[in-house]
This record gives sequence, C-alpha cells and structure tokens, in this order.
Amino acid sequence: MTAHRFPRAAQRGFTLIELMATVSIAGVLSSVALPSFEGVLHKARRSDALIATAQVQLAQEAFRGQSSAYGSLADIRVPARSPAGHYTLEVSATSATGYTAVATAVGPQARDAACRVLKLTSSGLSVERASGPDASVANDATTNRRCWSL
Repeated sequence: MTAHRFPRAAQRGFTLIELMATVSIAGVLSSVALPSFEGVLHKARRSDALIATAQVQLAQEAFRGQSSAYGSLADIRVPARSPAGHYTLEVSATSATGYTAVATAVGPQARDAACRVLKLTSSGLSVERASGPDASVANDATTNRRCWSL
C-alpha cells in the first residue's frame, strides 16, 4: 500500500516572535501613555479641591457676615470631604481677621506628589494659596501656580 499524503493546509496564526514583538510594542506605548494619562487625571481631580476651597471661602464670608469671627467647618456647614471625595478638608486658625483652609489628597489622588496638599490662607483682605507634597506646602511659585490652576 502506498501512503496517501494530504496536501498541508495553510498554517494560520502568529509565530512566537510576532507575538513577542506585539507585546513589546504595547509595553513601550503603555509606559509612555500611562504617566501622561495619570497626570491628566490628577489635574482633573485637583479641580475637586479648588471647588471645595471656593465653597469654604464663600461659606466663611457668609458666616463672618453674621458673627464676629470666622468659623470651623461645622460652624460654616461645609463637609470635611470635597464634593467628589478626592480631598479631606480642614479649617484652622480661625479668628476675627482670617482663617486657614487645607485640602489634603486621599485615595488615588494622593499619588499627585507635587500637589498633594493645597492650603488657602485668608488674612484681612488678602488670600494666599500654597501647595506642596506635604503639610509644609513648600512648592516654588511655578509649581504652586500649576497646582492651583486648571
């Protein structure tokens, strides 16, 4: 008997080298895109802190119009968490002439290293804004502007 040979069907699929090339290209692209995407997310979430500190400012002025000094978060009826929950809020150093409001990043937003803490100080007619990676809020002027702008 003779062996029957069937014609080989065309092979379909990817070789291991093609697959590894594709994976490496995807890895390079994601290593470039992920930090950029995360930076955009941090900036977008930072707007949550800006909204929260603006709410504190408005509530403080309304409260001060009715009393002899600025008040705590409880006094001005502002929650201790920003609207979207990316920051915790604190009000301290309240007096008849001013207050300090601090927004501290929590959760995934805490990875926003340079702008983790945003501090607003109202004293008389002036308002100062500071930012930093920790409670020292020691960013330079350029980084501080970036943290407080959208």
